[in-house]
Amino acid sequence: MADAQNIPAGSTTAGSIAVAAESTVATRMSAPPSFDVADFPVPHGREEEWRFTPLERLRGLHDGTAVATGEGVRVEVEAPEGVTVETVGRDDSRLHKAGTPVDRVAAQAYSGFEKASVVTVAKEAVLSEPIRIAVHGEGGVAFGHQVIELGAFAEALVVIDHTGDAVLAANVDYVLGDGAKLTVVSVQDWDEKAVHVAQHNALLGRDASFKSVVVTFGGDLVRIHPRVEYAGPGGEAELLGLYFTDAGQHHEHRLLVDHNTPHCKSNVAYKGALQGQDAHAVWIGDVLIQAAAEGTDTYELNRNLVLTDGARVDSVPNLEIETGEIAGAGHASATGRFDDEQLFYLMARGIPEKEARRLVVRGFFAELVQQIGLPDVEERLIAKIEAELEASV
Repeated sequence: MADAQNIPAGSTTAGSIAVAAESTVATRMSAPPSFDVADFPVPHGREEEWRFTPLERLRGLHDGTAVATGEGVRVEVEAPEGVTVETVGRDDSRLHKAGTPVDRVAAQAYSGFEKASVVTVAKEAVLSEPIRIAVHGEGGVAFGHQVIELGAFAEALVVIDHTGDAVLAANVDYVLGDGAKLTVVSVQDWDEKAVHVAQHNALLGRDASFKSVVVTFGGDLVRIHPRVEYAGPGGEAELLGLYFTDAGQHHEHRLLVDHNTPHCKSNVAYKGALQGQDAHAVWIGDVLIQAAAEGTDTYELNRNLVLTDGARVDSVPNLEIETGEIAGAGHASATGRFDDEQLFYLMARGIPEKEARRLVVRGFFAELVQQIGLPDVEERLIAKIEAELEASV
């Protein structure tokens, strides 16, 4: 199907769809990465990395007033044979491998957790069943840390499912050994009042392959920050995402792919749909190609469908290149309403307008959903999209 209609940067259509698309924002954060909360000033909302986030809705995660409670979240892990699941303390050396917090909330999450979950897939193990991690909110405040580590040439699929009600700040680390292959599906299906802020760090070994699928439906405010770095040449990263943002919700996805090693690849594709008054989606896609990363091949894409009046999308693709010796690099962003030609085509063949709109939205998301590779998860997401559409079409 055709993509959403393009709308010029910063334009407003019929006074109801506000769109911002920029390409001049630096990919580097304003403060150096650190595990120490004190190294990050309390944000005011004017900082580049916070200017789209409604700080008053973070429930104190950004200024230190949020305090962990015993009933924050419950974490359960189901793993097939050949997988080691451990609960470790803060001094475990595996908690520092994949990345360092790049903002105050991520540093607060690291400073605030007491126990971390470490899931290890042994060298050369190829799992026939997925690892399923259930994170269920029980109404409180929690700081979390999870590590998923694959040995050399191991292969695994992980589903992380977030449900319930909580105020959660977390860091999630993915460490891939040489030649390893990991697919992670992170589903944010929170209750309507939940707040979830997370930094996802992926470190790819030589010739490793990493696929991340981030799916966001629920929550009052969800802000996910996937980051990828390469520990050796030949690594491939695919970052996919879909979000359905309802009235009053704030869904923010901020990505960074740091090409710091030669001959690596990355592909980013996120799609979102919005409906209802004050629905707000933010997508920031940063790709940095460092001087040493010759032979890099990268592309990033963001597409958004606005289903009703009163919704806003801010889409900011950034590409920073420090070497001319690359295989390819590019980005694209588009936001708009339904394509009238698509609706006309379907309605001219006897399909009612309501059903035609449903088909367009399903087709818009289908390409990404089908790449998950787990029928039960794919069916659940399609059903969730259908349920969301019932409110508007």
